[in-house]
Amino acid sequence: MMKKQKKQLMLGDEAIAQGALDAGISGVYAYPGTPSTEITEYIQSSAEAAGRGVHREWSSNEKTAMESGLGMAYAGRRVLVCMKHVGLNVAADAFVNAAITGVQGGLVVVVADDPSMHSSQNEQDSRYYADFAGIPFLEPRSQQEAYDMMAHAFNLSEQSRLPVLMRITTRLAHSRADVARGEPRPENPLNPPSDHRQFTLLPANARRNYQALLDRQAELLSLSETSPFNTWQPGGEPSLGIIASGLAGNYLDEVSPGDHPVVYIRQYPVPVALVTALYESCDELLVIEEGAPFIENKLVGLLGEHKPVHGRRTGALPQTGELTPDLVRAAMQGKSVSPRAVLDLVHPRPPQLCKGCPHIDTYLFLNAALEEHPAARVFSDIGCYTLGALPPFESIHTCVDMGASITMAKGASDAGLRPALAVIGDSTFTHSGMTGLLDAVHENTPFTVLILDNDTTGMTGQQVSMATGRLEQICLGLGVAEEHLRIVVPLKKNHEANMAVLREEIGYAGVSVIISRRACVQIKRRV
Repeated sequence: MMKKQKKQLMLGDEAIAQGALDAGISGVYAYPGTPSTEITEYIQSSAEAAGRGVHREWSSNEKTAMESGLGMAYAGRRVLVCMKHVGLNVAADAFVNAAITGVQGGLVVVVADDPSMHSSQNEQDSRYYADFAGIPFLEPRSQQEAYDMMAHAFNLSEQSRLPVLMRITTRLAHSRADVARGEPRPENPLNPPSDHRQFTLLPANARRNYQALLDRQAELLSLSETSPFNTWQPGGEPSLGIIASGLAGNYLDEVSPGDHPVVYIRQYPVPVALVTALYESCDELLVIEEGAPFIENKLVGLLGEHKPVHGRRTGALPQTGELTPDLVRAAMQGKSVSPRAVLDLVHPRPPQLCKGCPHIDTYLFLNAALEEHPAARVFSDIGCYTLGALPPFESIHTCVDMGASITMAKGASDAGLRPALAVIGDSTFTHSGMTGLLDAVHENTPFTVLILDNDTTGMTGQQVSMATGRLEQICLGLGVAEEHLRIVVPLKKNHEANMAVLREEIGYAGVSVIISRRACVQIKRRV
């Protein structure tokens, strides 16, 4: 056991970051996305990380982050990869195949889920990805456990020779608690693999590796069964047994300390022997888990159905949104409580663009130019500018996923919709918009792309944008005609001139790109 040091007040994200540093990482790779952003920012601001030369620059998207992390693990080092849940969709190709290649050094992927969709398009549960990939995964219930789990996760990764996923949620990521640090561990030396077939997924190698992954599942289950993070609290009234995962264990302890036998799960696969023993000792089970009914669905196949199992799947707990102590208490009493009971008491305050935001002037000239095109549709993307969907602008008509603005506008134009326009931010463009523009250039699709260049990744806290200083070169390199690559400055004094530029490009029967460029006001305030 590491000797614990003086306690520090930390966000859950910060505890994970410090835990990774103390576990001996040589690098972190990430794309900013709430609620995971602060993990990388903490490492970027760490004097310790700077002194050790830990890699800590942002990646252009989650897929490149995952692949770079796999490369560092290939070299035998320990590496942390961070993203939010929808970012795992972007990284899925590399993430799933990393389970087939395995790893040489320790590779931990921290994914921050967002139940209730505070700043996301969905509330998917990342445990399904790890289960699908066939790798171990962890779910801490506190900031201290998040810190402690990082050392455990890297040890587990190197022991199993597999990536390990750690799943956190918004409440853990963005709440603070005291954290006691342990003794730091040195970084791994370089140690690339000697068997080159391991990372060369030609069909013959992939089949061999996949069978090895399947053969390892019994070992992963055994590690979960004996994990110190999976515990049984006996005693209490056996009419009801409770399974609580991760953060949900805190809600249970708040409303019912020691009243029923409980199995706390924080390491997966689901510990079958532990939950079976609980099931056999109680009349019925209640599963309390943040997110989807992942454990509850597993139990149906594992335990049979001769005793009732309740949870999100059966409606004992709401199927969407975050859990609360009130919801847990009601479920234990067989009652139902609206998950909006508290929200309905609070007058909503919709988000809005900052005063002085350059996107305001962009939407003003966009709206004015489209007054003569009532059939026009504007396909938007993920960023601060998505607020253009709300009053008083109501300028955009879609927002689906990172990069979908350009590709959806292209598809709509291919269908015959005119005019079709795309609105995308500079950071989102380099994240996942470039390939869509390349498709459009290849076909010379008649549509207009507005790249809102505010010189930063504004929505997540002004991180560096990969597009800064190179947007024009990227667009020209993708094949956009120079005469149809236009630069405007979104200011009120330029309103008429900007409208004229947009009108001209809407009238062009091919690909045109307008870069609307003015720095985010938050950057100016910081300066």
